Amino acid sequence: DYVTLKRRIGDNPLPRVQIVDMRHEMKRGKKQSCMSRYLELSMKKCLAQKGQIILFLNRRGFSSFVNCRRCGFVLMCKKCDISLTYHKKRDVVICHYCYHEAPVPTECPECKSPGMNFLAFGTEKVEEEIKARFPSYRLLRMDSDTMRGRNAHEKALSAFKRGDIDILLGTQMIAKGLDFPNVTLVGVLSADTIIHLPDFRASERTFQLLSQVAGRTGRGSQEGLVIIQTYNPKHYSIIFAASHDYVGFAKKELEYRKQLYYPPY
Repeated sequence: DYVTLKRRIGDNPLPRVQIVDMRHEMKRGKKQSCMSRYLELSMKKCLAQKGQIILFLNRRGFSSFVNCRRCGFVLMCKKCDISLTYHKKRDVVICHYCYHEAPVPTECPECKSPGMNFLAFGTEKVEEEIKARFPSYRLLRMDSDTMRGRNAHEKALSAFKRGDIDILLGTQMIAKGLDFPNVTLVGVLSADTIIHLPDFRASERTFQLLSQVAGRTGRGSQEGLVIIQTYNPKHYSIIFAASHDYVGFAKKELEYRKQLYYPPY
């Protein structure tokens, strides 16, 4: 049986979702940063109003694919339609399904822009940048490196719930199940690191994670805002997640799976 949850707990509205095209940041001449101007301004506004912020970064995207910062083009396998993974030691890109490999192009095959970008910033680098821009606010990083001690998760989340922490930065461990009414802003720092996982289920996982992390905001009396940063703003998994449309996404994803004979076909 297909069961749907038609109402949110407390009848709160689903959060407003804003997609930020990171290619525009490049055109403005901004150096590679984890934060768009819109996200930075939204964070300042949220913190000024005594709200809390959750910033999500998918750590598994750490240096896994190659894209063009100017047009957003990503190197894909022509046979399997999944992103090619960069292997630094050999300086080649490889398909993890059919094992096709190729050299990294010196220019973008799409727009001919010189050089390709290895999209790779982890939580540690992001933490440094946020602390530099928001020095007077308390930030907590939650990932496999910082949450090693006994009861580390419980202590960290308890501190956030008490209001001792203003900004919570983390990986998938903060994407679902958290209920903090004072969180009014969620920032997805790079949706691309999920979309371009070398897996045919990457779009499905993108939709799931974006839907889950969006649900962390707007759970109290104030309206929530979700900001999704991406170099690929027209990707269907992002568009459907932004409009909270599971049925639309499922139909589109099943069409794609059927064409390539991926499960469940």
